[in-house]
Amino acid sequence: MTAEYGAGALIVCDSLVRIYQTEDVEVQALQGLDLLVDEGELVAIVGASGSGKSTLLGVLSGLDAPTAGRARVADWDLLAMTPRQRLQYRRTTVGFVWQQTARNLLPFLTAAENVELPMAVVGVRRGERAGRPMELLDALGLADRAHRRPAELSGGEQQRVAIATALANRPRVVFADEPTGELDRATGDEVFAAIRDVNRTLGTTVVIVTHDAGVASQVRRTVSIRDGRTSTEVLRTDAGDAGREYALIDRVGRMQVPAAYRRALGLHERVRLELEPDHLGVWADDREEERP
Repeated sequence: MTAEYGAGALIVCDSLVRIYQTEDVEVQALQGLDLLVDEGELVAIVGASGSGKSTLLGVLSGLDAPTAGRARVADWDLLAMTPRQRLQYRRTTVGFVWQQTARNLLPFLTAAENVELPMAVVGVRRGERAGRPMELLDALGLADRAHRRPAELSGGEQQRVAIATALANRPRVVFADEPTGELDRATGDEVFAAIRDVNRTLGTTVVIVTHDAGVASQVRRTVSIRDGRTSTEVLRTDAGDAGREYALIDRVGRMQVPAAYRRALGLHERVRLELEPDHLGVWADDREEERP
């Protein structure tokens, strides 16, 4: 028997669709997207505004519900969850870091109290949660900031506290939406270094949505989304190297050819395919005919 697609992966998107209805306009934000992420990976999702990357993050984090297809994170079927199950999923299985530092932390709580709050919400006993905030803050270089409120912290420190808060309930995966977007380059590098350390030392799977090429190049796998589908993927031997870019073929055989390639070779409307022993040839339509 053929194994189910993505059977061994932590995150599975199989022909994932998300449609929004606004008045009389229907917007298909995800158009049959396929994606697999393994346990322990650090993956960057990139794409232009409107490509569907933020919609994907919303679906996977449980903040939005998919319309069709299949989406699974760990043992959770994201299409079949009830509202109560979706709440439990967000509290126990995933952590989330927003771009806007103000959305991540409660301003009237200290750093340690912010980290402790998610554990209190899910009912972890006080004695069991006592040492967890300091453990995480220390790991992120913030032990001496534990009793300061967000207004007394820099932007980079706030984001590192947000990472600690996202990790409080030992989630299987942390999702980060442009976590360095409001920070200068040096501070952003510090925050991203903290994310890499979390991935490496704790083994937590991390999925980052970013438009920052500098951030995307610092992970071994970068997935590009275009028009609601995964289009290309860059794999690197080591974070920071140039890597190699691959086009992605989805489950029904569709492949997005980069615009620069189409322009260079005059590929439009229809192309001619030729199967060779070791490769597939793609040729421009060279028929002599007038086009309307």
